[in-house]
Amino acid sequence: MDNQKLVPLLEVKGITKKFGGILALNKVNLILYHREILALLGDNGAGKSTLIKVISGIYQPDEGEIFIEGKRAIITSPRDARNLGIETVYQDLALFDVLDVQTNLFMGREIRKKFGILNKSLMSKETIRILGKLRIKVKSINQRVRNLSGGQQHAIAIGRAVYVGNIPKIVLMDEPTAGLGVEESKKLLDLILELKSKGISVILISHNLDHVFTVADRAVVLRSGRLMGERRIRDTNRNEIIKMMLGVI
Repeated sequence: MDNQKLVPLLEVKGITKKFGGILALNKVNLILYHREILALLGDNGAGKSTLIKVISGIYQPDEGEIFIEGKRAIITSPRDARNLGIETVYQDLALFDVLDVQTNLFMGREIRKKFGILNKSLMSKETIRILGKLRIKVKSINQRVRNLSGGQQHAIAIGRAVYVGNIPKIVLMDEPTAGLGVEESKKLLDLILELKSKGISVILISHNLDHVFTVADRAVVLRSGRLMGERRIRDTNRNEIIKMMLGVI
């Protein structure tokens, strides 16, 4: 086993998060390896999104630690997470639907010339390059995002996370195929596998076990804020995962 497998890319140890009297996460442990797609599973209220928000710096844990490649990481904001190579694509995508494709891709990460002047021509070229990588066909890069399909919008959000600025080590995805049809879901799953092929690890929240068994290497199951267990996908099946989600294993 190589060193990248011996030292986890991400390790979460004993993470606890409370909201008032509600215990959202209870001493949760999680490991993510290099070039791995890890499915984070559980019913509504299991703590999945809360854990993602702790890793991405939106929430601060009440207890526990996070390590990146064996070194303790202090993540107090999304900017801290981004500086550590962690990007997040949330279910609501955080796109500006009244703005165009190019503006959405580079929002907050604009390419500038001297004296802070926007380099619109270079951003246009980069937008076309990114769309090509994502295999997205749009009428125009000046087209408003609200006029794109759901799958195209998801791909734009992933493109912004992965291809604009520094290439991340980890991408966190919260229900990326929710609301998409069969064909668009397949394209998005292919895109997730492409990220893995480029050396990017993914933590994937999904309620669709067919999608999980298509792309994931391992699955971690939460229930009521507690870790129920983890399985390698090749060594488990849907029934076992469902039983873990229901708390009968």
